[in-house]
Amino acid sequence: MSNIIEADSVPPHLTVKNLTVDEDSAGQRLDNFLMRHLKGVPKTHIYRIIRTGEVRINKGRVEAQTRLETGDIVRLPPVRVATKNENAPVAPSKEFPILLEDDCLLAINKPSGIAVHGGSGINFGVIEQLRQSRSAVQVLELVHRLDRETSGVLLIAKKRSCLRHVQDQFRGRETGKTYLAMVRGLWPSNKKVIDLHLHKYVVSNGTDEGERRVKVVSADDPNGQRAITLVKILRLVGEYSVLEVTIKTGRTHQIRVHLANQGHPILGDDKYGDFEVNKKLHAQGLQRMFLHAWKLQLTHPQTGLHLNLQAPLPEALQQFIHHVQPTSPPI
Repeated sequence: MSNIIEADSVPPHLTVKNLTVDEDSAGQRLDNFLMRHLKGVPKTHIYRIIRTGEVRINKGRVEAQTRLETGDIVRLPPVRVATKNENAPVAPSKEFPILLEDDCLLAINKPSGIAVHGGSGINFGVIEQLRQSRSAVQVLELVHRLDRETSGVLLIAKKRSCLRHVQDQFRGRETGKTYLAMVRGLWPSNKKVIDLHLHKYVVSNGTDEGERRVKVVSADDPNGQRAITLVKILRLVGEYSVLEVTIKTGRTHQIRVHLANQGHPILGDDKYGDFEVNKKLHAQGLQRMFLHAWKLQLTHPQTGLHLNLQAPLPEALQQFIHHVQPTSPPI
């Protein structure tokens, strides 16, 4: 159920606005910037006006993930009036297991099955629940994202200066992101690097945002983005492989698509996996995708110290390993 009821028309007094991006907003994604400035406007409508070119930066068309820079001029079109739906569900106040917290950063161990933010038919996610729980904190912003079914290290900024600093590290490939994935079959030990271009597209699912999907494309495809994934076998468990996967680029669904393309889809992956195998695994107790954001290395924005954050493998995944191979030691 949406939090917003949309009116049928735009009031005549609304006009085009031009906003200048200040230092506090530099580095932020365009969609997040608009959600901050267009309070009460449905997210579906925000994505629509970006897609149709009604929102522009420095007079040019842009995408939702475009990063803002200080001094950019953002054109905001007239937007539809929206009123609060008093019957809509409110995000519950919820905390999550904390891996690190100071006045700059909050790192949590995100459970599987919870989106990092609301949207696309989801009323609320991790960030909305944290904001309810920590209503006195002025800034709580996602530094990066994890898929809904992926568990593990999720980093949140408590200051905009910290957000910009860490996101610069992400974009500059100065961070280290390592995942644990269990895949179908025995991964070839000589396959250590996957360097394939990916193209993100949208499949209609009845909403304006649609369903995001990703596919491998040729290196000369104008819509492709280069994606690099490093793979190391951590353990063989029966007919499956537990992989230590490090990503050098942060593309949408990168690990899932790269591994599936190599003929070794992640167990439990409902988008790119082996659906018949997933049915069998579900009956054996694997109720989720076996992908976990295990480690995150970065430099602390304020202290300059090297941080090595690690989220233990969830008990449900440990139990599945034990089910497949009872003699296998814990990870």
